Parts: sequence; C-alpha cells; structure tokens
Amino acid sequence: VQLQASGGGLVQAGGSLRLSCATSGRPFGNYGMGWFRQAPGKEREFVSAISWRGLRTIYADSVKGRFTVSRDDAKNMLYLQMNSLKPEDTAVYYCAGGSMTIATVSEYEYSYWGQGTQVTVSS
Repeated sequence: VQLQASGGGLVQAGGSLRLSCATSGRPFGNYGMGWFRQAPGKEREFVSAISWRGLRTIYADSVKGRFTVSRDDAKNMLYLQMNSLKPEDTAVYYCAGGSMTIATVSEYEYSYWGQGTQVTVSS
C-alpha cells in the first residue's frame, strides 16, 4: 500500500491550499482515511478524517470551519481543502490509511502513512 501526499507550499495567512493524497495497493473505498500534521518541535496531531464512502467526517477543533476533507473513490484520492490559513497551521501534513471503515482521530488506527507535504503559512 502506498500513499503519496502533495499540494503543500508557501502561502500567506488567509490564503488557501488543497492537499491531495494518491493511494494504491488496496481497495481505497473500503477504509477510513485521515490527515495529520506535525509542526517543528511538536508531536504529530490529528487534523481530519473521513469514513468509507465519505459518510462521516471529523475535524480537530483548531481547523473546524476552515478545512474540508473529501475523497474520490473512483480515483483513489483523498483531499484536504484548507482555507483561511493561519501561521499556526504551518506543519508537515501526512495522509494516512485506516485499518477500519470508520473515521477516527487515533493515529494508532491508521496502518499506512504517506511521506508528508510541507505547508508553510507566513504572517
């Protein structure tokens, strides 16, 4: 199973970015997917997750109302639309493939991880 995150970059505060995660190696639509991030000197933290078929989405309080997670099962793609970005959103963002159908905040429920994509928000 492979996950490839892309779409990161440098953006000014208030701007937007769309992260993508291409997956291969297993039936994408059968599993929950998630996004996590890790800022310098900090532990990795949950950002958002989506259940199989997109039936349920969950968000960290810090991004609720600004970020939107979605999936395209036909293309085996996971997305994270990030709007109204803040400097504190600066981090390496990772997509993760779950071992179950549900959306979950626990990183221990994710068996597969992408390599990460850097998001930098300038003030």
